[in-house]
Amino acid sequence: MHYTQEQIDRANAVSLEDFLRSQGEELKKSGREYRWKKHDSLTVRGNKWFRHSQSKGGFPVDFVMEFYGKSFSEAVALLLHDTGYMPDKQEPQFRLPARSGTNEAAYRYLSEKRKIAPSLLDVFFKAGDIFEDAAHRNVVFIGRDKDGIPRCAHARGMEDQSRRDVSGSDKSCGFSYRGSGNQLFVFEAPIDLLSFICLYPDKWMQRSYISLGGVSGKALDRFLSESRDIRKVFLCTDNDEAGNAAALRLAQTVADGIEVVRFTPVMKDWNEVLCHADQFPNRRYHAESSTLKEAAAEKPVPMIRMSDVVSAEVEWLWKPYIPFGKVSILQGNPGEGKTYFAMQLAAACTNKKPLPCMDELEPFNMIYQTAEDGLGDTVRPRLEKTGADLDRILVIDDGDRPLTLTDDRLEKAIRENHARLVVIDPIQAFLGADVDMNRANEVRPVFRKLGDIAQDHRAAILLIGHLNKANGMTSLQRGLGSTDIIAAVRSALFIGKLKDDPTIRILTHEKSSLAPAGDSIAFSLGDGEGFSWIGAVEITADQLLSGAKEAPSKATKVEQGVKLLEEMLRDGAKASNREILARAKGLGISRRTLNDSKARLAGRLKSEPTADGSCVYSLIL
Repeated sequence: MHYTQEQIDRANAVSLEDFLRSQGEELKKSGREYRWKKHDSLTVRGNKWFRHSQSKGGFPVDFVMEFYGKSFSEAVALLLHDTGYMPDKQEPQFRLPARSGTNEAAYRYLSEKRKIAPSLLDVFFKAGDIFEDAAHRNVVFIGRDKDGIPRCAHARGMEDQSRRDVSGSDKSCGFSYRGSGNQLFVFEAPIDLLSFICLYPDKWMQRSYISLGGVSGKALDRFLSESRDIRKVFLCTDNDEAGNAAALRLAQTVADGIEVVRFTPVMKDWNEVLCHADQFPNRRYHAESSTLKEAAAEKPVPMIRMSDVVSAEVEWLWKPYIPFGKVSILQGNPGEGKTYFAMQLAAACTNKKPLPCMDELEPFNMIYQTAEDGLGDTVRPRLEKTGADLDRILVIDDGDRPLTLTDDRLEKAIRENHARLVVIDPIQAFLGADVDMNRANEVRPVFRKLGDIAQDHRAAILLIGHLNKANGMTSLQRGLGSTDIIAAVRSALFIGKLKDDPTIRILTHEKSSLAPAGDSIAFSLGDGEGFSWIGAVEITADQLLSGAKEAPSKATKVEQGVKLLEEMLRDGAKASNREILARAKGLGISRRTLNDSKARLAGRLKSEPTADGSCVYSLIL
């Protein structure tokens, strides 16, 4: 069926939401779009669709072809029917003519009269792309879509030289051969296509060929839209006024980035050349070859060879909780200690006030960007209380223009001040008005840029975020916005408080992409003594969210380690480091926690080196 451009435009203007509902499909509202339940990664909005898993989209005609398996004309028909707008005249349904039993006459006609090589005919007859019409003694050439389904057929008379398209044929699917290479050769008729291959047989199966069934560009347009690897098109239309004019016109329809060459037969058409090939002993079968359209110079895709990549270990600000060169996130409900923890971290980084199990760091500059607390009445007094070096804590002045995570000022400030830690509190305030944090396709570029900044400057970026109010979800699912936020960070921390003892807060390690997750750590806050660390505890974020009531025993993991050492070394007993580690492992005490336990006994614990390079511990009585 042929459609006017007006009809095609009408089809592409159809609301995809309305269309899908008319097909009985279930849709789910997602912000300003709708998600198709059958394809969860696909969203529609008005007459546009986008498949996020494959990063491709388009308009209704493309949509129907992609997801309903329709040809171009079938897609337009379905969409127009859905709107009640159809052409008055209905084209007959496409059906292939009945095949003869032998194909002998067709084979003889093509090989003897048209001089097509039998070996080439064998390929196409065996594939079923050429056959003999049982009723009318025609040679039939089949045009298939990209899935191999017949959509068009061209009948050529063997006796009367008549030519016609089978009723209902879709002219956008021409007789063709799809090769593995990036070159496409275009012809007016199937016999010219076959003749050309006979004239230029070398590695022909690597190339692609298509017959237009005349000089219309429909089949060429469709073939190129379905074959994205084509980089060079040879227009091999007839050497006459119509063929030359068609070549010039078709060249302008080919997309930029594809080179177009006019390849003209030395006689009127390629079958005539083949039939008189003995007249050209030099095998120069073409009259001219000229470039009609040059491909836009393409820059090569930047590639990184893994053999050139320098291996490097992860550098840690606080192992395994916060790495340098990566983005981490700390989440929790409002008022549960996220900001207080961030300020303790600031003190550790600027004035050698290490956190539990933290290696001492040489002080460095950091950026602390907050949108919830006043700098003078809240932030500075809290930082002073932690013992942080205020000269090393910097804030980007965004009074004239609000700062966002994609703002170039952020990277510039890191570079100019050699900052190795950036705290953004809270993330929601710095996404920008144009970014919907619930839309994955809007969130991903933001975090991609943040990750690049962190890596380029070997800085740790810690984002602080609030939780949503939904129930029945894990801690990682409770973060505000798209789950792509959690997917993008390398480490995710959670802070919550106990239900029956709100002075005790728990820091848990909920995601760790670079090392085994760290212990949960308890700290006290708000009991009149300010902020103080308690130690490692066995509790998870999900337990806190479900309303854990009991305070962690004062016999924390660190204290359990102290008791273990005192037990093993009492009454002057000695124990090797290997023995102590084995007992600690059995109690669920990590090596790092055990080191904290040893530090608690620093005034009483004595170590002696052994011959094998280890050491033996004892307690000073």
